[in-house]
Amino acid sequence: MRGSAACLSLAVAVLCAAPVLAQNGQWHQELHGSYGIDFLAPLPPAPSHLHSPWPSPPLVRQPDEVRALYVNAWAFGGSRLRELIRLADETEVNALVIDLKDDTGYLTYQSRVPTAIAIGANRELRAPDTEARVRELLAHGIYPIARIVVAKDPLLAERKPAWAIQNRGGGLWRDRRGTAWVDAFTDSVWVYAAQLAAEAIKMGFAEVQFDYVRFPDEPRARMASAVFPGRRPGESTRQGVQRNLRMLRTRMQPLGVPVTLDVFGMTTVTTGDLGIGQVWEDLVSLSDVVLPMVYPSHYYPGMYGAASPNAEPYLVVRRALEDGLRRSALLERPASIRPYLQAFTLGAPRYTGAHVRAQIQAAADVGINSWVLWNPRSDYREAGLAPVKLALGSQPVM
Repeated sequence: MRGSAACLSLAVAVLCAAPVLAQNGQWHQELHGSYGIDFLAPLPPAPSHLHSPWPSPPLVRQPDEVRALYVNAWAFGGSRLRELIRLADETEVNALVIDLKDDTGYLTYQSRVPTAIAIGANRELRAPDTEARVRELLAHGIYPIARIVVAKDPLLAERKPAWAIQNRGGGLWRDRRGTAWVDAFTDSVWVYAAQLAAEAIKMGFAEVQFDYVRFPDEPRARMASAVFPGRRPGESTRQGVQRNLRMLRTRMQPLGVPVTLDVFGMTTVTTGDLGIGQVWEDLVSLSDVVLPMVYPSHYYPGMYGAASPNAEPYLVVRRALEDGLRRSALLERPASIRPYLQAFTLGAPRYTGAHVRAQIQAAADVGINSWVLWNPRSDYREAGLAPVKLALGSQPVM
């Protein structure tokens, strides 16, 4: 993702392992030593304002400082959510980022969007009672953020091949892991993401975070066989992302919520588009919040002068964010920066709370006090979270 192709492959394989196991019905085995909390108790009926005319207004304002945890769909839909809520009650955490559509293409909730119904995205619901669970978050003063994956959607690619990247030799193009991708040049892909976002806001989510707003990160030799049906004459990957981000922002504007983007960590330092269409200046100009994934394990040896970047989380995160801030300062109205930080182990050393705190401190030392921790299993028991909640910065809108 941020270094050699080999490093990227290993990183993606580890980060995606938990969702794959979950699809095979092995989630309880993967999460050995789980929290042991019972399933959510029945919740009271939804308040009347949740049934207001479309679209519903956001129920909470964005905190001045967002301190969030990533929650995969399986954790959100199961007993683990109760423990994550308790963790937020007892620590500095004031927000949760919930997978509504992950990189399998399947949805966490029951959607009414025609495309979702047509492709069968409702067939493996992770949390049929999503709206009730969002109400639970709101009742605890937790800022709920919906995460929606855009371009890495093998289900959509398989069921609507006209929207997918094609192989020059015939059939669908696939990445090294055999996954089909939709064509990020095709505006229908982005319209679908916007339609799901509108449903998320109606269910009570206060913010939508779009991930995989890009083209595949594959070697040139493999990309040479890729054909993009939605590509306009002479259009570059950078221009394709720009065009569709503008359209996405326009469609999101009536919802009255922040538009946030997950982006490669290397975008803060690289001036090109990394071959995936992501350029820092574009991203921070076309969104409200940009979340660079500055995981130290994803930087190549020697980056920022660190022989082993994974072993120097403070240095890597600070330098990466300084690069982003320096470039944003040259723009008129750049998005705010809210980094994704590493709360998982990928190679040596084994990450502990001290490594997580070092990243949080690095961000704070450059003036950034908002962050999201990423752990693919949504296990934050050793994340070093401060035991006393800081200023909430967000209250329900009355």
